[in-house]
Amino acid sequence: MVDISHQVKFKVAALAAWVILVAGLVAVVSAAEYPVGSEPDDWWITYPDQSPASGSDVNHPDWVLDALQDKPVLIYAHLECDYCVPQTEAINEILDEYGNEIEFYEIPADGSDERIAEAFEAYDPDGGTSNVPLTVIITLVPGEDGRAEVAWHSTEKVTGKGWIEERVEDAIDYHEENVGDWDA
Repeated sequence: MVDISHQVKFKVAALAAWVILVAGLVAVVSAAEYPVGSEPDDWWITYPDQSPASGSDVNHPDWVLDALQDKPVLIYAHLECDYCVPQTEAINEILDEYGNEIEFYEIPADGSDERIAEAFEAYDPDGGTSNVPLTVIITLVPGEDGRAEVAWHSTEKVTGKGWIEERVEDAIDYHEENVGDWDA
């Protein structure tokens, strides 16, 4: 049996406490859950891998860039159809919880709002046929040069509240961390 002195036990305990403290501080520095990249689950700065325009710059609409000066943006483009109902309900629940922390744009996909073309042109996740519901979350992330860049994620699927909530929380965290480093 090995006899470990009280002083060695104390040093090991102090080291363990330091490691836990540092890990906690690293977690606080960025509370964001999803990374920036080009994979399907990442935040995208350019068009993602699944897009025919992969790697190309995104032409963000002015109304989105203006809103990003204050808050992350949630765009929901849809029709009044049975397929969209679950996503509409989930969006409404998110707005009840986070409505003061995000800028929300509900855009009818029936052509009555000219922003629909801009939203699909900029944020269609696969660049193919435009489908609804289109759910887009836009925020600010750290760029390679230290300045904030616009990042987005979108889907044309019915995702449910959990997916939207995770993305909105992530967008809020990223925005709070980076808005001070953004030149609109």
